[in-house]
Amino acid sequence: MTSVRPARRLLFVAAASLLAVSLVGCVQNAPTTAAPTGDAVVVGADDAVTALVPAAIAESGALRVGVNLTYSPNEFKTAEGAPTGWAIELMDAIGAKMGLEVEYQGAAFDNILPGVIGGKYDVGQGSFTDTKEREKIVDFVNYYSAGTRWAAAAGSTLNPDDACGLVIAAGATTYQETDDIPARSEACVAAGKAPISILKLETQDDITNAVVLGRAAGFAADSPVTAYAVSATQGKLELIGEQYDSAPFGFAVAKESGTLAQAVEAAVQSIIDDGSYGAILAKWGVEDGAVSTAGINGALF
Repeated sequence: MTSVRPARRLLFVAAASLLAVSLVGCVQNAPTTAAPTGDAVVVGADDAVTALVPAAIAESGALRVGVNLTYSPNEFKTAEGAPTGWAIELMDAIGAKMGLEVEYQGAAFDNILPGVIGGKYDVGQGSFTDTKEREKIVDFVNYYSAGTRWAAAAGSTLNPDDACGLVIAAGATTYQETDDIPARSEACVAAGKAPISILKLETQDDITNAVVLGRAAGFAADSPVTAYAVSATQGKLELIGEQYDSAPFGFAVAKESGTLAQAVEAAVQSIIDDGSYGAILAKWGVEDGAVSTAGINGALF
């Protein structure tokens, strides 16, 4: 998920960096389809992982995770308001490997990274794309790879490489809205064609509905989100073109957090190795972005 949301100013010395930082994800306030009903994946503690957990966190028994629950199928809420999504299940498994209870604290996208930096959260979760700019102020533990994918009405002839003169929907302040589509629009103008009109919306439900109702010719979002939204329309929309600009997702950890990043990395690798990682992704149908090795700060751009 590769959206760009400028982080809120936290300290004067960090203001310039924070304003440049991007958060990942479009916004979706409610799931458009029900969560999978498969059995929960049970994970136990890993001694090699727990040994890396900083003492203060180990003693508390809890991992405080700041998360925006608005981005199905990655992180969102059940009808009862409980955290759900494949990335939530991954974090639950990571917490179990660390011998910790995960305490999810709902947060606005703009507040997650400042909360991590300021110590309010141990980990920031929001389908962040790990970028070199963001790595200047936090560390990212990489756990998935995603790119951008487009969708349009079933039977559409929309071509993402030639959407000149069309209205394309995207999440406000997402990477697609701030970087990707504007660059494509500039290419249209340079070629003597009409620019792309961007329909900026706040929730993925609104984005999807805009295309279904004909307000936009198509939309662009992170690949797993686009696929999930298309499946929810039961044939009204279809995937268009191929995924592109793939990059790693990462859980954000403060740079001054001792061995926490290493503990989270070891936990991710442990669930990969024992098969629980693959089982969770398969349960949600998002295996395409699976990685075989965890890492820290693997930004590609």
